[in-house]
Amino acid sequence: MATNKDYFCVIMGGGIGSRFWPFSRKTLPKQFLDFFGTGRSLLQQTYDRFKKVIPEENILIVTNALYADLVQEQLPGLKAEQILLEPTRRNTAPCIAWASYHIRALNPNANIVVAPSDHLILKEDEFLTAISNGLEFVAQSDKLLTLGIKPNRPETGYGYIQIDESVGENFYKVKTFTEKPELELAKVFVESGEFYWNSGLFMWNVNSIIKAGETYLPELAAKLEPGSKMHGTPDEKKFIDENFPACPNVSIDFGIMEKASNVYVSLGDFGWSDLGTWGSLYELSPKDKEGNVTLKCQSMLYDCKDNIIALPESKLAVVNGLEGYLIAESDNVLLICKKDEEHTIRKYVNDAQIKLGDEYI
Repeated sequence: MATNKDYFCVIMGGGIGSRFWPFSRKTLPKQFLDFFGTGRSLLQQTYDRFKKVIPEENILIVTNALYADLVQEQLPGLKAEQILLEPTRRNTAPCIAWASYHIRALNPNANIVVAPSDHLILKEDEFLTAISNGLEFVAQSDKLLTLGIKPNRPETGYGYIQIDESVGENFYKVKTFTEKPELELAKVFVESGEFYWNSGLFMWNVNSIIKAGETYLPELAAKLEPGSKMHGTPDEKKFIDENFPACPNVSIDFGIMEKASNVYVSLGDFGWSDLGTWGSLYELSPKDKEGNVTLKCQSMLYDCKDNIIALPESKLAVVNGLEGYLIAESDNVLLICKKDEEHTIRKYVNDAQIKLGDEYI
């Protein structure tokens, strides 16, 4: 596919991935891990995917300053100025706003795709076609575009987008956004045929998103816009280090997408998964006849059903009589809990940090 000098990609890679603890740790979060033994981490796979449709010099990684060396190590072809280092974590809206001001300083006509660093895409050709079509769509109008995924189950871990009228081949006006619903509501959504999973992938022209930010998040724009003459210059880092920590902690969905009237969705089925939880990894992994998943290690299972076991490669797990459990060990932490109660993992992480310090986080 032809690339275009006005096409840019922002890969967000600054999270800790605490729902994947103990594999995902503060010093080595999940985006830097190779979950499937492919030899490439989730971040590297995301980069490999987008460089097929975006010029490599136009791909930016936004991450926490803690991970500067990890990004450089995993993506050695990147120049230092392609890695934007956040001095502190401030959610997706400040991350995207900074990247947008930075890109506008480089190219005031830029059309941008924004993507998390930890998604899995099984049907890559269909996905890249949707990205190319989406960038073309936002280049021609003042529209904010997100990718919607046809749901195959009533998933409570994803947000949902309700579609309105069609505005062209496979593009629809967004009617409503709903954050992670309860199971009964998720079932209604899936049965209605009007609701799609919110992938967290966005496309827009750089001027469209900056204008939306100034309209709907003026307190955020007030922190970053004054640095317009510094963005894309050697003075940018000092400005960001001083001003970014004062930005509001708000997501792009809540801050802009749920409020703006010019939001559209492109629908697709790309074999997409937000690899955000052990449950999503379980769904994607090969299982034995009893529904057990074993990752990396060896296992001998007796009277066991629907478990996920992930230990270091040299370990053998011998398990008897468990159903629906997660057993995961990494470094100095062993976690055993009900697989369907993974939402409590963040609590375990917080408790361990409070009681025992950062050694186990």
